[in-house]
Amino acid sequence: MEGIRRLAAIAGTAELPLNPVNGAEGPRSVAWIDEAWCIGCTLCIKACPVDCIVGGNRRMHTVIESECTGCELCIPACPVDCIALENVTGQRTGWDAWSAQEADSARERYKLTTARRKRADDAHAMVLEKKAEHKLAHLPELAKGATGAELERKRSVIEAALARAREKRQAAD
Repeated sequence: MEGIRRLAAIAGTAELPLNPVNGAEGPRSVAWIDEAWCIGCTLCIKACPVDCIVGGNRRMHTVIESECTGCELCIPACPVDCIALENVTGQRTGWDAWSAQEADSARERYKLTTARRKRADDAHAMVLEKKAEHKLAHLPELAKGATGAELERKRSVIEAALARAREKRQAAD
């Protein structure tokens, strides 16, 4: 409700109650992974916007509780339903459940995670583009004896992949 009050004051509008469709105010929670059930799929790691889940592929994962924002994005990502939420603020809710330092830290981790993922996506797009360019430049050697229509079909497939890779990279810029 404090956030609603502050937004209403900024916008110069009346305060409206929180729409239950958008959530409910409650105590702050953090994710907890039942490590005995975790299969190491890494889907929770990819879903976490603040990089507070650690683990490796086919290895057990765990949550760094002090870094978790309780956003719940990891819960639907888990295929074995081994993630639960744990109340960490008792009866304190909303703005009372976060210190300014905790909120700033979470915001900074989100920015860093977003930037790291964008760099990784950009690097991956560049690798795909270079790979397609290499294949196109060396098509006769890589086509395993294909000639005529089959060689042209392969060329068109590679050219389409190259166009997609370039489009993806340019969209990221």
